[in-house]
Amino acid sequence: MPTSNPEERYFETDAFKFLSDLSRNNNREWFQKNKARYENAVQTPALRFIEAMGLRLSKLSPHIVADARPFGGSLSRIYRDTRFSKDKAPYKTHVGIHFAHDRATKEENLPGFFLHLAPGESMVASGVWHPVPSALKRIRDSIVASPTKWKKVLDGGLAIEGESYVRVPVGYDAEDPHSDDLRRKDFFATRPIPDREVVGVRFGTTFEAACRQLDPLNAFLADAVGVPW
Repeated sequence: MPTSNPEERYFETDAFKFLSDLSRNNNREWFQKNKARYENAVQTPALRFIEAMGLRLSKLSPHIVADARPFGGSLSRIYRDTRFSKDKAPYKTHVGIHFAHDRATKEENLPGFFLHLAPGESMVASGVWHPVPSALKRIRDSIVASPTKWKKVLDGGLAIEGESYVRVPVGYDAEDPHSDDLRRKDFFATRPIPDREVVGVRFGTTFEAACRQLDPLNAFLADAVGVPW
């Protein structure tokens, strides 16, 4: 069984340098010439990180998946889907790692943790982005039915982010103390991480601490949509 060393360095400054260079040379010819850089500076460290963090995140929830495969696992593909986008740049200029719930599907997002790495924009996130309508209703109903539990999540210092409707949906009280949250389309929160910490020897500990701070949101949302946490 793999072990996690809290003092291990996962990412070097070369990872951010590669992403910066890619943002200025986002074309197939450049990427093919620099593919080895991507694999050495980004992909391989990311897979080591995923494997190690799986052990840590299991302490928060045994339902979190840390899949360290290079393709089809927790690490997002670097290739962009440009079929329906005006931006035809073929590659992502960030690293995305999704520690998903083991019951999540392509059709339904569930609570989990996400690591976004980009020069000057790195962050850890938890929660649900664009939950399906039935799940969104269950989350709203839970906020109405358990306002004290929801207030405890917010009092933990989490700022809920994402898109919102202009008005409170039909069937909910516009005067509800949490009416702003009832208007939400998304329920996620983030913690920024400076680049120097990402490339530091204690990044595993930093990431775990951020996930622990964000965990109450996941726990509330999981209970709301009826999945174990």
